[in-house]
Amino acid sequence: MEVLKEIILNPAFISVLLLCVLCIRKINVLLAIIISTIIAGLMSGMGIKEVMQVFISGMGGNSETALSYILLGAFAATMSHSGFTDIISEKISKFVSNNKYLLLIVLTIIAMASQNIIPIHIAFIPIIIPPLLKIMNKMDLDRRSVACVLAFGLKTPYITLPVGFGLIFQNLIADNMVQNGAIILREDIWKYTAVLGLGMLVALLIAVLITYRKPRIYSDIETATSINHCSKFLPKHWIVILAAIATFIVQLLTQSLPLGALVGLGIIFSCKVIPQEKMDHMMNEGIYLMGYVAFVMLVAAGFASVLKETGSIEILVSNVLAILPNNIMLTSLIILILGLFITIGIGTSFGTIPILGVLFIPICLKMGFNIPQMVILLAAAAALGDAGSPASDTTLGPTAGLNADGQHNHIFDTCIPTFLHFNTALIVFALIGIWLFK
Repeated sequence: MEVLKEIILNPAFISVLLLCVLCIRKINVLLAIIISTIIAGLMSGMGIKEVMQVFISGMGGNSETALSYILLGAFAATMSHSGFTDIISEKISKFVSNNKYLLLIVLTIIAMASQNIIPIHIAFIPIIIPPLLKIMNKMDLDRRSVACVLAFGLKTPYITLPVGFGLIFQNLIADNMVQNGAIILREDIWKYTAVLGLGMLVALLIAVLITYRKPRIYSDIETATSINHCSKFLPKHWIVILAAIATFIVQLLTQSLPLGALVGLGIIFSCKVIPQEKMDHMMNEGIYLMGYVAFVMLVAAGFASVLKETGSIEILVSNVLAILPNNIMLTSLIILILGLFITIGIGTSFGTIPILGVLFIPICLKMGFNIPQMVILLAAAAALGDAGSPASDTTLGPTAGLNADGQHNHIFDTCIPTFLHFNTALIVFALIGIWLFK
């Protein structure tokens, strides 16, 4: 009973719970994270000045990610102004005709390609999706299903494929396992995480074919982005494709997404696809498209830094682990739920791997988990909060596109649907994977 009381009164527990409540109450995500950060710090005995110092210094933890989003936003803006995305949107609308399932398949493929083939991550969403909203409205397509499709395309590749963002994610898993005493080859990670990808696919099919199958009516509201019906492919569009390929290759070779995006922008501007005098405008538009997401990611890193400084996460984990049963399956379930709780507050699966690795791998080793089981557990625990977290790019990205006309709520139409479907599937299939590799 005493342990349960300590868990409930833990600053990390209360701050994450507060974050979720504030977001559900429609408080701005940025403000909700800052408020939750201050509460966590004050509850742990830190002074307000110290809390803010740790918070601001910790924001640098996601600085590379934030810079990537800004540069990729500018890259997406140049693609749009070149007419490339107008052509793509028009081709999509003609190809899918009035078939909503065909549209969902196309969007799934594009979302997955954004993680590896053309690694611009969520930057494509505010460019591609708004012109398609009217088509979705004609189909009476429930946008919650589109949010699930986009979340699937953003998450599944990095969980299962060792290329693009998946290479970064799986390298992080391997590095942190080795650092904490579990030897694993990087090229073996995907063999064990494939079961999680299967779970994501099952969740997607349930969302699209069952949960959000029924029509949902939306009003036709004009947005700033519209298809200009220019279907002619020009030489400059081939340069855009070349720039996208170069972005992918440089990112793959250097493991630096900002550098890849910079090379892509360099090709576009040097080949005068976009006039040099519009360079400032493109950068400003990139900030407009992705700046809010970048700032949320920076603030989330500050939140994570304060939680680490308080030591409340370690205390929370030790309290939970003190009551763990001597059973691998039950222990796995508890660790997964704890990983979900930690990740949903921080909002990044990539950023929580080092935290989860330090906390969970030594315990797994003591309890007799084998290497495949630890890989599945760490990957699933890290990925769990990404779908459903108000501060995650996996939810912020889809909302940025689907709410272009003000008819898609971030919490109720993106976060809750993706949370229910994908987090449930990840927990279930992680347990199946742990059982299969016993």
